[in-house]
This record gives sequence, C-alpha cells and structure tokens, in this order.
Amino acid sequence: MPKIIGSTLAEHREQVRTRLFTALAQLMDTTGFDTLTMSDIAAEAGVGRTSVYNHFADKESLLIGYIEHETGQFLVDLREALEGVTDPEERLRVYIRQQMALTTSYHAPGPDLRTVVSHDTVTRLREHVREVERMLREILADGITAGRLPDQDVDAVVPLVHACLTGRARPRDEDSRVRAVSATEEFVLRAVGAS
Repeated sequence: MPKIIGSTLAEHREQVRTRLFTALAQLMDTTGFDTLTMSDIAAEAGVGRTSVYNHFADKESLLIGYIEHETGQFLVDLREALEGVTDPEERLRVYIRQQMALTTSYHAPGPDLRTVVSHDTVTRLREHVREVERMLREILADGITAGRLPDQDVDAVVPLVHACLTGRARPRDEDSRVRAVSATEEFVLRAVGAS
C-alpha cells in the first residue's frame, strides 16, 4: 500500500500534485518536455510511478494541470500587485515586472512545446494565455481611455508585447536581471506610446 502524505486524503492528493508540478518544472528547466517520461517525473517528485497515473493520465495532462495551476497563481499575484495602482503607465510596469518574474518553465530547452504536444493540448494551453492577455488588454484600454496612451489596435499590440516579454532568456544574476527588466519596461512603454 502506498504511503499517504498529509493528514487527510485531500491533503495527500494536493501534496502529491505539488510535488509533481515542482518536479515537472525542475525537469523542464534542464531538459525538453519531449524527452521527459512519467517515470522521470515520478522519480524527481519522490513518488511512485503508479501514483503519477492516479493523478494524471499522461504527461500532457500533467502539463495542462501544471499550466492551469501556474496561470491561476500568476493571475492572483498580478491582481494583488495591481491592487491600488491607478496610474496606467505604472500598471503596465507592474504587468511587465510580474511577467518577467515568471520562471522559464513554459519556455523549456528543446523543441517549442506547441510542436511536441497534441493539438488538443495546444488549444487548452492557449486558453490560459488568453486569461493573461485579457489583463494586459484591460491595462492598455484603461491607459487609452485615460488619455495616457495613444489610441491603438489593442488586439494587435497585446501579442507584440507578450512576444517581447516571453521571447528571451532571463539573466540569472541579479544585476543583469534588474537591467533587463528596466530596459524591457522602457522599451514596451515607448512601443505603446507612453509619454
């Protein structure tokens, strides 16, 4: 009989899921998703391989669970960071900093995730990107309404901003990271026409 972690079955399930998500993130940081196996993930998480399958049918469903979890937490953190910030430019700066603070697990070594997962998984992952894009759309639209940003096609601008924020590796040392965040903030603010 497998060892139960936690004081209740619900707590056990949550702790196993957390271990699996942590293991997946760590492994994706060092190797491509395409080369991972459920056995690799189970070993990294310190749980039995059968336990992984009790939670996720395959590694794509584990990836979806992980992305759902991370996106949900990102949105909670973003809303919290934006709370009380009313200046449109500062709201955009907060958004940029929050995006750049994300780990690179979504952009792991190896082939682009979209090329190694099923069409259904790509569609499900895209749904979570839309939730984040909705927040950026809102920030830009508020800036336009307030007259702090010029009128522009927000639907065209959002993917351009995201490409700038997600398309590059983040420096690991603190000084380089601070400079990269500052340069990215200034670049994006100029790109959207902030004064």
